[in-house]
Amino acid sequence: MKAGTSRAVALVLIVGMLASVVLAGFVSFYASTDPDGLESVAQSQGFGETAQDSAASDSALADYGVEGVSDERLSLGLAGVVGVGVTALVGFGLFLLLTAGRASTPPTPRTEPTEPTDPSRPGDPSSHG
Repeated sequence: MKAGTSRAVALVLIVGMLASVVLAGFVSFYASTDPDGLESVAQSQGFGETAQDSAASDSALADYGVEGVSDERLSLGLAGVVGVGVTALVGFGLFLLLTAGRASTPPTPRTEPTEPTDPSRPGDPSSHG
């Protein structure tokens, strides 16, 4: 990859991460407190009360907050930033894992066919007749 292309890719990644952190850490507090689409439909159809807590409902980041942080705004922002960070790390790790062998393996050269072409076919460049 050329140096200019590498810088452009790095700039896009950095700006994207900063935008994600700002949105998750600060703007997310102003999101609607109304139920999301699935919860809204469950309530309107009358089966919202049958929902059960997930196995992760007692985790440190349950319900869009950080356990132990009493300030709601800070708790929500920290959960968003942690979520962005974990997602970025998993994505970057998968990228490294999937592209690990590509950089060290030289490309295979293209070779011409070794079998002679059929001289009886019209238009065949190897036919002399």
